[in-house]
Amino acid sequence: IALASQNILSDLFCYFVIFFDRPFEVGDFITVDDKAGAISHIGIKTTRIKSISGEEIVFSNKDLTDSRVHNFKKMQKRRVVFQLDIVYETAVETLEQIPGLLKNIIENIEGTTFDRAHFASYGASSLKYEAVYYIASGDYNKYMDTQQAINLSIFRNFSEKNIQFAYPTQTLFMANAN
Repeated sequence: IALASQNILSDLFCYFVIFFDRPFEVGDFITVDDKAGAISHIGIKTTRIKSISGEEIVFSNKDLTDSRVHNFKKMQKRRVVFQLDIVYETAVETLEQIPGLLKNIIENIEGTTFDRAHFASYGASSLKYEAVYYIASGDYNKYMDTQQAINLSIFRNFSEKNIQFAYPTQTLFMANAN
């Protein structure tokens, strides 16, 4: 009886933690480990989440209070980091221009705040650039619309300046036996 009541009291305590502390509410979009979705119901023993793909995921309240919960509804702004791979054959003068091009592209998209752009590293088959910016919204659709606008603008600008994107390649050298 003591063991059974221990689980019941634990679930009840966790419900009160969720009820009073409000780490999330019905309608909030959260991720827990590799699961993501919107809270559809908070009960005394379990919390139900409607996942992105449509199924309902049921968590015990104890599992939720013991886990790291990412609540995206409370996000005021979103930090975005992306990387571009450029071919090694690009002229040094052009390589020096890329951070400025990225800065201009990002600053010309409404609702973004440019942070930085750098030639970050040498890759196995490309020169790697990294750019960081912020979106003044936590809304995922707004983020994707903004990233799409940035990507299309990068593609357009790079095409005009003949800057080529790299893709994974390998060169094989064969020696003649003679």
